[in-house]
Amino acid sequence: MSGNAAQVKEHMEVVGSDGKHVGTVDHLDGDRIKLTKKDDPDGSGQHHHYIPVSAIAAVEGGKVTLSMPADRAKAQATGTGGPGQGPGMSH
Repeated sequence: MSGNAAQVKEHMEVVGSDGKHVGTVDHLDGDRIKLTKKDDPDGSGQHHHYIPVSAIAAVEGGKVTLSMPADRAKAQATGTGGPGQGPGMSH
């Protein structure tokens, strides 16, 4: 999977194995894809979410395709922020 991670670039669309939208790449952060805040999986636009690069199935055509459906990827995306800003939580 590390070969695929090297191909991930800013602003690429991230989609699930079902072709549905998950988010937009902000940048790679170690072994995770950091998604942009404005297009975060929980829709709050208040914090970044991360998806492990191990979930990448392919990178082609300016798109990152994951090895799981979009709904599952969104549910498993790790949120960031201050206390109380986990996935699904907003102010």
